[in-house]
Parts: sequence; structure tokens; C-alpha cells
Amino acid sequence: MRLQEIMSTEVITIGPDETASVAWSRMARAGIRHLVVTDGTRLLGVLSERDLGGRQGGAVRKGRTVRDLMSPQVTSARPATTLRQAANLMRGRLIGALPVLEDGRVVGIVTATDVLEELGRGSSRPTVRATRQSIRLPPASARRAAASRARSAKRSPRATR
Repeated sequence: MRLQEIMSTEVITIGPDETASVAWSRMARAGIRHLVVTDGTRLLGVLSERDLGGRQGGAVRKGRTVRDLMSPQVTSARPATTLRQAANLMRGRLIGALPVLEDGRVVGIVTATDVLEELGRGSSRPTVRATRQSIRLPPASARRAAASRARSAKRSPRATR
């Protein structure tokens, strides 16, 4: 599966000079945890709910701009990036969202939640379902007697008439 199949194409962006409080309000209204920071069409960073201090982060946001709090070193992906590659990028870099770029332009975003939902559905690879089955064995004494008979039969050839 490729990111182009699961990415959100309605990317909510914000400018670097907006206030952190405006960013928090925008996230809350949209019910999201990441904003893509752009200057026109150019990707500048990602701003997360954590960067803004979360629900109790009023003091973190006060008097600050998006530029002050955003993560400017952005890891991004392409639409053709596989789900597995995206998961490994996010895990390796400890990030919760990947902007998806095509020709240097933001065309989507994929979050850790998106990746986990797809992996949870099993779309990344087929799975084998195991079943448990019970079988009844004869008592140990009967198994030993059968094994002893089998060994005896191998050792002493039968006489033929």
C-alpha cells in the first residue's frame, strides 16, 4: 500500500508568523494534532499539539509565534512511499506526522494514526489465522506398549511358511 492511498489531501496549513494561540485554535476546531507550516507553497515545518504544550500549554503559547515553536527539520515522504517505509520513518525519527510532497509541493499528510489504522486492518500484508485444535491421546501406558510392540516388530523378523 502506498501513501497516496491513505493520505489526507485536505492539509490544514498555517503561516510561520501566526500566533501559537491561533495555531492551537485551528487544531482544536479541526480536531487534529499537527499543522503543516508553509510560506505559500513551500514547506517550512510541522507544528504539533505537543510543540504547543498540549491542553495545559497556555503559558507555552503566550506571546509566541508558530515559527518559535515549530519543528523546522521536516521529514517528508512522496505519494509512492510504501506504508512500511512511512512507518519506519516515523518510528526511527520519533515523529507523528509525515507531510507528503510532490514536486516540492505539499499534497497530503499521513499521521501515525493513519498508519496504525491501515496496519490494524491488515492491508500491508496478508496474515495467517491460527486455530487451536484438541486431540485425545491414549494413556501414557498404552503409548509405551504400542511403541514397545513397534520396536519388537522391527527387531525380530517373522518366519514365513
